[in-house]
Amino acid sequence: METNKSSLKGNVQRLGSFLSGMVLPNIGAFIAWGLITALFIPTGWMPNEYLGKLVGPMITFLLPLLIGFTGGKMVYGHRGGVVGAIATAGVIIGASIPMFLGAMIMGPVGGYVIKKFDKLIEDKVPTGFEMLVNNFSAGIIGGIVAILAYTCIEPVVSTFSNTLGSLATIVTNLGLLPLIDIFIEPAKILFLNNAINHGILTPLGVQQAADAGKSIFFLLEANPGPGLGILLAYSLYGKGNAKQSAPGAIIIHFLGGIHEIYFPYILMKPILILAAIAGGISADLVFVLTHAGLRAASSPGSIFAILAMTASDSYVGVIGGVAVGAIVSFLVGSLILKASKDNAEEENFDDAQAKIKDMKAESKGAKVEEAKVSLSKTDVKMIVFACDAGMGSSAMGESILKKALKDAGITGIDVKHSSVDSIPQEANVIFTQENLIERARSSANNAASIITIKNFLDRSKYDEFINTLK
Repeated sequence: METNKSSLKGNVQRLGSFLSGMVLPNIGAFIAWGLITALFIPTGWMPNEYLGKLVGPMITFLLPLLIGFTGGKMVYGHRGGVVGAIATAGVIIGASIPMFLGAMIMGPVGGYVIKKFDKLIEDKVPTGFEMLVNNFSAGIIGGIVAILAYTCIEPVVSTFSNTLGSLATIVTNLGLLPLIDIFIEPAKILFLNNAINHGILTPLGVQQAADAGKSIFFLLEANPGPGLGILLAYSLYGKGNAKQSAPGAIIIHFLGGIHEIYFPYILMKPILILAAIAGGISADLVFVLTHAGLRAASSPGSIFAILAMTASDSYVGVIGGVAVGAIVSFLVGSLILKASKDNAEEENFDDAQAKIKDMKAESKGAKVEEAKVSLSKTDVKMIVFACDAGMGSSAMGESILKKALKDAGITGIDVKHSSVDSIPQEANVIFTQENLIERARSSANNAASIITIKNFLDRSKYDEFINTLK
């Protein structure tokens, strides 16, 4: 039963990572659209009718096509991306709404179809005709899939998207939207944060922002307030390494926008999820009451990025919501931590990490693989930090280890970061979060050593690894 649960969780994480993986690489385009919208629409900071003409085509064509291309590329490289973009054009044309959901469907479908075709004709193309067949097959298949998307898929997706958007609007108008944090906060701790934010909330937010100029959906997952409150509670009432590392984690979480940094603090005391939920609901209530919203998606969830995307009439609501979320989660978290002070079984951060790791490994019927003590500098040529999206926390870990290796005088080792589902096969050592160990094993070279890490600020893990190299 536990193995089935583990596989289910891994499959859900993979699906969520795939969905968010189509959006995350294109966040720069979303931010560009958000800034242009914030500046030049009639209610923007610098209204300009001429430059405002950029807003419509970007959200209608540019963003969905980028998502479709990326989805196809994830399935079958650049060739899959091209066919995925052609297929996406089919759902874009004629649609009355931004077709993000359609792009997330047709992009991978286009890549999958051309991948299967290439496999079917493999080794059957006469010498000298490869380029001709490749180009025409991509064009013909892309055209056919685009026509099917235009005539069959687009009406279905449009109906579904309109229904989903209407339901979201109804829930918001009824004042029930804050309750969504009952699901969002626990899902974040399971490393589904990127899937929720970029796979579900961002498409809903873009659709709403296209009509209203802003959207509350951009704030629901990106709000750093609840995590800030929990880290503040640990800074004052925590114990051991958890208390010592919390102030540094606050900077990375609140200013840097890497929310994964506070997940281990909840995992070591799961009841703290109540503090995160309470903070999230309180913050969302403020957002709803003040009609606050962002112009576009905020990624990463840094307070700086959030303020940059805040609509001109929403600063009070956004700042107030973030502050209220932090205060409520701090108060609830403080009560929980102080109540556990007298608990004889209270453990420090390292002990809690080890306990969680062993429990999870036992439930999966496998022992978590750690760096082999026999590793030497000659054994290790590439070290990869792997997180869900391959951007925030993994990039931070890469930076810290690079500096540690340099300080230790160890050279000749390439240190990179990547998505846990796209680990380079040349990797000798992989650092990843415990919740992602199953996906790392299936993605990585079987010869690689996998090291789990809970707190990316805990340099003792890096020092321990470096000592094995020496």
